[in-house]
Amino acid sequence: MSMRLRFALACAGVFLVIAGAALVTVYLVVQASLQYRASVFTPQVITVRHEPWGWLTGGRFGQEYEFARGFALRTHATYQDSVLGNLRTAGGLALLGGTGLAFVVGWRTAGVVLRPLRDVTDTARRIAQSHDLSERIGYAGPRDEIKELTDSYDTMLGRLARSFDGQRRFVANASHELRTPITINRTLVDVAVRRPDATDDVKRLGESLLLVNARNERLIDGLLALAEGEQAVLDRRPFDLTDVAEHVLDQAAGEAAEREVVIHRLLDPAPTAGEAVLVERLVQNLVENAIRHNQPRGEVWVTTRRRAERVELVVANTGLQVPPYEIEAIFEPFRRLHGDRLRSDRGSGLGLSIVRVIAEAHDGTVTATPREEGGLTITVELPADQARS
Repeated sequence: MSMRLRFALACAGVFLVIAGAALVTVYLVVQASLQYRASVFTPQVITVRHEPWGWLTGGRFGQEYEFARGFALRTHATYQDSVLGNLRTAGGLALLGGTGLAFVVGWRTAGVVLRPLRDVTDTARRIAQSHDLSERIGYAGPRDEIKELTDSYDTMLGRLARSFDGQRRFVANASHELRTPITINRTLVDVAVRRPDATDDVKRLGESLLLVNARNERLIDGLLALAEGEQAVLDRRPFDLTDVAEHVLDQAAGEAAEREVVIHRLLDPAPTAGEAVLVERLVQNLVENAIRHNQPRGEVWVTTRRRAERVELVVANTGLQVPPYEIEAIFEPFRRLHGDRLRSDRGSGLGLSIVRVIAEAHDGTVTATPREEGGLTITVELPADQARS
């Protein structure tokens, strides 16, 4: 029940109680005023005009007296019933009509009072959906409770924006600073391994160091992608999700062949809009996960399609059984299933975290479902490009 409806019902209820009490009071007063009074209806003498004899006077218990008194009592009873009945009918109708009018007045008044609050709510919802913390409500109304609320909300948005910007800058700067020494280390190890006088032990050590170095590079790239994906996508350009998926699958064909994984494609047109480079990273992470977290001679199914106002990317793969309670954990940074935390050939543990933040930056969603035969089915939904409908 909305606040506006509650306010209107409260106005109607207050009017009903007050007007009902007033109506009952008036009714009781009128009823008491019309009660039988002995001084009026039972006098000592009654004088009546009776044609053709003129004025006749009768005492109590006389025939003329009782006739006149009975007529007066019947007239009074009829008048009393008529007045009280009309009061009940007219008062009840007035009470119902006034209650309805009070509801309408309360509804209109609440609409006027709550209009600034609705504007504030619409602005806050737009900010939340756009992920743009730089926007403010900027309410310019009088200094009242709504003004205090919006000012507090704008202050909170400013602090959140500074906090998230600082976090993203830290991750980006740290990743850039770490990339240089890691690149130098990779170059030095590669040169040492390729020297003619390098022994077999040095070559094996160098290969191990190169594997560790490659894992660190992927970790840094993942941190950068995570920081970039958390930013709102303001420049949305149309593209087809099918083209992105085909490009990624062509690049992953070599790795799939090495791991003896068969990829099945079912790519229907799926027009959307956003940052194509980020969406390519999203598809790449899903396809690489499906290939690497698989079994020998396993399979991967990649599907793109459009459904109403959304487009879908579905990536399913064979593999080990995934418990349903672990589904949400796989989207957290540095979380891996089946205890393979030290395996460098399966990525940095940021793949699905990057998928989620990129999808959310494009106003999309990501869901994962375990397959009964083993493996996962991950579905990404993005808004469809209405201009290309």
